[in-house]
Amino acid sequence: MAGTANAAPSSSPGYPRFTHEGKYPQNTPCSGSYQLKYTNRANVGGRTITLKYFYAGGCGSFARIENAPRGCYAWLDRTRERPSGTPTSWDWVRESVDPGIDYAYTQVGNNLSGRVSRAALVCGTTVHSRTPWY
Repeated sequence: MAGTANAAPSSSPGYPRFTHEGKYPQNTPCSGSYQLKYTNRANVGGRTITLKYFYAGGCGSFARIENAPRGCYAWLDRTRERPSGTPTSWDWVRESVDPGIDYAYTQVGNNLSGRVSRAALVCGTTVHSRTPWY
């Protein structure tokens, strides 16, 4: 996680709700212990963008995109409650790519205590890649 993105995050009305939410990964007690769980790639306008999903058992998860142009977002969905089967109700946080850099990462989503989360790469209004729920 080299550098710090400066774009203001945006989120659904239900975020932040749980412990560690509203904080960037490096500002949580789990800083340095997040593990990469999923990596997806998508071709957007001739550019290969990488979507990464990180998780730490004590804090939750976050999404990161790399090699992305402005107008793209790292997006994290987090369920509101413990899901049974496919989640039907969730909140989200997203972060846009800042001018002069080609990456973005979200604040933490607390997918502990039975909740799950997933990451997405969104450019404009199109979802180009999404990880499974974790």
